[in-house]
Amino acid sequence: MGNMADHFDRPLIRPLPAVDRARQVTQALTAYVQQAELKAGDRLPAERELMVALAVGRSTIREAIRHFQALGVIETRKGSGTYLLKPVSSATIHMPLSFDPAHLRDALLQTLEVRRGIESEASMAAARRRTAADLAEIEARLEEMERAHYARGSSGPEDLAFHLAVYDATHNPLFRQLLEQMRGAFQRFWEHPFDRQDFARRSFPFHRTLFNAIAAEDTEAARRETLKILDVVEEDIKEMSR
Repeated sequence: MGNMADHFDRPLIRPLPAVDRARQVTQALTAYVQQAELKAGDRLPAERELMVALAVGRSTIREAIRHFQALGVIETRKGSGTYLLKPVSSATIHMPLSFDPAHLRDALLQTLEVRRGIESEASMAAARRRTAADLAEIEARLEEMERAHYARGSSGPEDLAFHLAVYDATHNPLFRQLLEQMRGAFQRFWEHPFDRQDFARRSFPFHRTLFNAIAAEDTEAARRETLKILDVVEEDIKEMSR
């Protein structure tokens, strides 16, 4: 990426007055990314560099970084630094999601209710717009999921990769961003749901039929197979959380 000192200068980031520092830091970082023309995968300045340049404390910098992490814009790699995952500018629209239900079960069911509408639309859009390259990517992820399922009886990461490939085939970046945020909020839960390895396993065959529907450009079948997957997830949440 080149020397960060070449990018990190006073014309790009200036000290801030003491008013709503965290919000101003996020705006300053957005302007810096845009003006320095950083690309996905580039490293941001170190925490101490930001503190000095913006004349703010460590807690303010970390709050701004947490904000961007929650939006999926940056990630911090231990011992390596903070990296840009996707470009941002002053024109970028951020729609962070937050809610605070009393119980995990309620949170999962509420999230699932919203996912039903968005994911069924995403599957239909993928069936309409998918290219040959998209289809090859979805099939590759499906085959990885099937291999994992038969080898170890579960396919959490591979299942997510399959669905992300479907979202990308919509050619509408909002589908992936919204659904990734909702799934990511419960990432730890999905790794070991209710301490049951068989969670949602009954949905496995419907991933192949969903792929077949997208391949056939059959939007209604794509919607139907997506709802079958989510119906199994809902049934298992209710059954296993009793």
